[in-house]
Amino acid sequence: MEEWNRCAQPSLPPSVRYSPKEQRKHEKAYDEGLRAVRREARRSPRTPSERFAVRQRIVALFPHFASVALGLDAEETELITNEFLPMGTELARWSRSFDAALGNAEIIQACRNAWTCCGLQALLGQPMELTPSILAYSLLYPYSDNYLDHPALSTADKLRFSERFRRRLNGHRLQPGNPHEAAVWSMVQMIEDQYPRANYPQVFDTLLAIHRAQELSIAQLNGGRGLYNSPANSLDNSELLRISCAKGGTSVLADACLAQPSLNPQEILLSFEWGVLLQLGDDLQDVREDLRRGSVTLFTRAIAQGKPLDALIRQLLHFSQRFSDRMDRMPGGTSSMKSLLRMSWRSLILMAVADVQPYCTPAFLAELEPCSSFRFNFLRTRNESLTGRQALYDLLFDAFIEAGPGDRRTLPLPRESFPSPDAQPAPGLAAFSNSFA
Repeated sequence: MEEWNRCAQPSLPPSVRYSPKEQRKHEKAYDEGLRAVRREARRSPRTPSERFAVRQRIVALFPHFASVALGLDAEETELITNEFLPMGTELARWSRSFDAALGNAEIIQACRNAWTCCGLQALLGQPMELTPSILAYSLLYPYSDNYLDHPALSTADKLRFSERFRRRLNGHRLQPGNPHEAAVWSMVQMIEDQYPRANYPQVFDTLLAIHRAQELSIAQLNGGRGLYNSPANSLDNSELLRISCAKGGTSVLADACLAQPSLNPQEILLSFEWGVLLQLGDDLQDVREDLRRGSVTLFTRAIAQGKPLDALIRQLLHFSQRFSDRMDRMPGGTSSMKSLLRMSWRSLILMAVADVQPYCTPAFLAELEPCSSFRFNFLRTRNESLTGRQALYDLLFDAFIEAGPGDRRTLPLPRESFPSPDAQPAPGLAAFSNSFA
């Protein structure tokens, strides 16, 4: 929190700047790549060989798109195509074989966490690989966090599940009460299989820490009244920041423990601050959704008070820069890996700004836009276009994750398997499958 507060600066941090001509060049390459992907989606591949061919053609498109539209060099492009993308594909394929009801948005959410964990593996000097514990922890989010956030579930259901989940994380062998609990219990079992509790207590300490942070974050719901309808807006900005730091920081700290279960203080601080950065970036990205459902964050609080988001966005960019400097001092990870990670969270912030322009001043947007390789209105309109073509991309997603020749070996299913198909689903689980991007 002190580090965040030190990042409140009146000006933007130093950054590469793009001329309108350079931005148009990137936008042209983006649109060319998007049109090529749409052509593949419209073909509606039906046979396994057709779907595999689609996947190969899309992967072949990526190097040109990455170099021109995203400004990535050959090594950074290779990291995406040969490391991160195959890991995401493997996770998606495994997830579907475990639970066919998982939606694409939930799987992509799990992939984002797995990619963070694999990035930490590189920074910690470990080989990048999708392990059973990383896969299991990545899926705990759509199974637990989204469940606690879902408005259709009663307070009693949420509290009951949260208490039982805590007991399972503490090592109690509880019989699952429904398919939702069975899935969560299975993920915990996979982590226990790789990291026995007696030998790796820090792993389970961090899992309990993120669970506690999830429970505390419930206070942000319902306009700041939480589950118990406490007085409106009872959370001050300091407490909102504390909740965000705890939820984001413990989340990525757990990632780090699964990447390397013995961490030194520098590694703990790095992973915790990375989580805070990603959480605040997500809060900015989710401003519209949080306003709609009445979830209070630093950003929605500023909007409710009639303040533009300019100062908070500047602060977030400075926080990102300070974290980047800390990451650069880590001995592990290549310069290309660090550059790719830096680009990923900076893009998260700038793409979020493109979507929240009505909550920023024109002067601030004019100052920040040259720091983006795409104009903000371009990013906003393309994002809206992608949302409107969701059915096409769902079809393409399914084709992309189908196993093909030479794919990585599928990880084994957990010993605590998902319930039989005739079991009744957990209330609300299928309903929110497509609610999170």
